[in-house]
Amino acid sequence: MSWITIVWSMNAGACLTLAGISLLVWCKQRENWVHLVFSASAVAAAAITAFELQMMHCETVGQYEALLRWIHVPTWVLIVSFVSFVRLYLHAGRPWLAWTICGLRTVVLILNFIFTPNLNFRQITGLHHFSWGDEIISVPFGIANPWGLLSSVSLFLLLIFFVDATIIVWRRGDRRRALFVGGSMIFGAILAWHVPLVIWGIIEVPFFLCFTYSGIIAAMAYELSNDMAQAAHVARQLQTSEVNLRETQERMELAASAAELGMWMWDIVRNEIWITDKGRILFGFGASEKLDFDRFRSVLHPEDRESVLKTIENSQRTGAEYEAEYRVILPDGRLRWIAGRGHVDFNGEGQPIRIRGASLDITQRKQAEEQLRLTEATLRESKERIDLATKAAGLVVWTWDIPRDEVWLSNKDRALFGFSQGEKLTAERIRSVVHPEDRQLVRQLSEDALRTGREIETQYRVLLPDGKVRWVTRRGRVEFDADGKPLRERGVLMDISERKYAELQAQQQRDELEQLRQQRTASLEREVSERTRLEREVIDICAREQRRIAYDLHDSVGQQLVGIALCAKLLEEQLRGERHSEADKAGMIVKLVNDAARQARLTARTLEGADGVGDLKTALQSLAISVSRDCSVKATVTAEGSSLPISPPVAAQLYRITQEAVHNAVEHGAAREVQINLAFNHEVMVLTIRDNGKGFDSNANGNGMGLRIMRYRAQCIGGSCDVQSSGEGTVVRCCVPLEPQLAAFGLP
Repeated sequence: MSWITIVWSMNAGACLTLAGISLLVWCKQRENWVHLVFSASAVAAAAITAFELQMMHCETVGQYEALLRWIHVPTWVLIVSFVSFVRLYLHAGRPWLAWTICGLRTVVLILNFIFTPNLNFRQITGLHHFSWGDEIISVPFGIANPWGLLSSVSLFLLLIFFVDATIIVWRRGDRRRALFVGGSMIFGAILAWHVPLVIWGIIEVPFFLCFTYSGIIAAMAYELSNDMAQAAHVARQLQTSEVNLRETQERMELAASAAELGMWMWDIVRNEIWITDKGRILFGFGASEKLDFDRFRSVLHPEDRESVLKTIENSQRTGAEYEAEYRVILPDGRLRWIAGRGHVDFNGEGQPIRIRGASLDITQRKQAEEQLRLTEATLRESKERIDLATKAAGLVVWTWDIPRDEVWLSNKDRALFGFSQGEKLTAERIRSVVHPEDRQLVRQLSEDALRTGREIETQYRVLLPDGKVRWVTRRGRVEFDADGKPLRERGVLMDISERKYAELQAQQQRDELEQLRQQRTASLEREVSERTRLEREVIDICAREQRRIAYDLHDSVGQQLVGIALCAKLLEEQLRGERHSEADKAGMIVKLVNDAARQARLTARTLEGADGVGDLKTALQSLAISVSRDCSVKATVTAEGSSLPISPPVAAQLYRITQEAVHNAVEHGAAREVQINLAFNHEVMVLTIRDNGKGFDSNANGNGMGLRIMRYRAQCIGGSCDVQSSGEGTVVRCCVPLEPQLAAFGLP
C-alpha cells in the first residue's frame, strides 16, 4: 500500500470518526443543530478525500471525468455546512452573503451535471502521469470550461464571508475562537485556490482539497469539544455552588440576625435597591418606600457624600471591594454612623450590573472611639510609667533600681520567665533568660544607656521555662538624679515572635521566588535560543526558495519571453512591406514582450538575494548600476572608506534592506532618483536610502509587509530601521552597531 493511500485513508477515517461522534451528540441534543452541521461537513470532507485518492490513481480520461463530475456533490455539502456552521456557532457573517454563496454553489452543482463532461473542463484531452514522492499520480490537462469561473467566484465569496465573520468574532472579544475557527477557515479558503490553478494549467500538482478542509474540520471539532468540556465543568460547578449557596444563605441569615446587619442589593442596570427591614430601619427608610440610588444619596451626610460616591465609583471601575464608613441623617434629624461593605458583580462584557453588601450601625463604636481619643489626650499628660504601659498595651512592664540593682516585675511576668515569687531579681539574673547569642548585645546597650542617657530600643530573643524561644522588643529609659547619676530604668517588653517568624518566612519565600525566577530565566533563554534557531532555518529556506524562483524566472520565463520577442520582430518585418497596421501591432507586441523580459530579469536579480556579496560597497554599486540600466532611475552610492568593518552576514542583511527600499521607491513611489549612503564611526554604521518619489501615508502603510521585513532584518543584526515618508519622498535609515551580538539574533 502506497504512502498516499495510507495518508488519504487516515484523513478520511479521522473525518468519519469526528462525524460519528458529533452525530451521536446531536441525537441526544436535537436542539443543538451545530453538531449535525459539523457531522455533515466531516462526512463531506471524508468523501472528498476518497474522490481525490481515486483521481490520483486514475488510468483513463473517462474515469477522471466521472470522478471530477461527482466530487462537486460533497463539495456542495461541505461549503453549505461551513456557511451554516459560521452562522449557527459563531453567530457571525452577513446573511445576504451566506445565502448568495449557498445559491451560487447550488447553481454550480446544477451546471456541473448539465455540462459534459463537467463544469471544470470542456474536454479533458489527457492525463499527465508523474512521480510525486516516489508515487505515480495523475493530473488532467485539457480545455477549461469558462463556466468554471462561477466556482471560483463562489470560492472568492466564501473567503470574504470567512474574513467578515472572523473580524466580527474578534471585535466581539472572542479572540481565541476567531483565531482557531476563523483563521483555519480563511487559510483553507486560500489554499483551495490551487484547484482552479491546476485546472487552468498554471501549476501541476494533485488536488489536495481534503487536507485543506480537514484543517477546518479539526479546528471546528476542537472548539466543539472544548465547549462540551466547559459545559460539563460548569454543570459540576453549578451543582456544587447550589449546595454551597443554600448553606451560605442559611449562615448569612443567622449571622445577619445575630449581628443586626442590614442586607442590601443595588441593581445598577435598573437603578433599584433592595434592602432588608433591618436596613430600612438603619437608614430611616419607610417600610414600603421604593428605593433607588438617588434616595440613598439623599440621606448621606453632606460632608461624607462625596467620599462615599467616589468609593462606589472606584468599586464599579476596578472591581475592588466596597468599604466605607459614613453618617446618615435620620428623619428626626439624628445622625447615625454606618459601616458598609459590598461586592460588585460584572457581566460577561466587564460592565457592573449589581452591588451586594451589608450595613451595620457603628454609632456606639464611633462614640467610643471619640471618647477614647479624649482619654488618650488626657493620658498623654500622665506620668511616664503610665505612658510606657499604654504603649506596651498591657505587656511586660519592669523597673530597675540601679543603685540597689533590683528589678521589679509583676507576679504574672515573673511566672512567665520562670522566676520565683520571692526571688531577688538583679540585672544579671534578668540577662540569664536572654538567648546566649544576644546577651552581649543587651549588656552593651544597657551600659551605653547608663553612660549617655539615650533611650533603649532593641530586639532580641529570650528563653522561656518550657524551652521555647521568643522574640521581644525592648523599650526603656534611664532616669538620673540631680548629680547626673543613673537612678532607675523603666521599660516594657513586647512579644514580636509572630512578626519575626513571618519576616523569616517571607525571606524564605523571597529566596524561593528568586530561585524560581532564575529557573524561569534559564527556561526562557532556552526558548529564545530555540526560537533563534527556527528563525534562522526559516530565513535560510526563504533565501533558497527566492534563488530558485529567480533562476526559473531568468532561465525559463526570461528566455521564453526573448524567443517571443524575436518571433514578433520577424513577424513585424514580414508585415512592414504591405500591411502597416498589422506591422505596428506586431511592433507593439515586441515592445511589451521586451518590457516583460526586462521586468522578469529585474525581478530575478532582486530575488536572487545578496548571499556572498563580499564587499557591501561594491555590491551596492552593482545594484545601483542595475537599477539605473533596467528602470531608467538615477541611482548613486556614496560610502566612507574603501572597505567596511562589518561581517558577511551583516553585509547580506544590509544589502537585502537596500534591495527592498529601492524596489519600493521604484515600483510604489515612482521615484526618478535614489541615493544610497553608507557612513560609520567607531560605534555604529548608518545606511540611508533616500528617494524623490511620491511617498506614502505612514499612518496607513506604516506596518506593511515590506517595512516589517526591513525592520526584522535590522533586528537580526542587532540594529534598528526607521522609515519616514512625505510627499517629497521617502527616507529609510538603518543603524547597526559595528560589533553586534550576532549569536543572539539568529542571522540567516
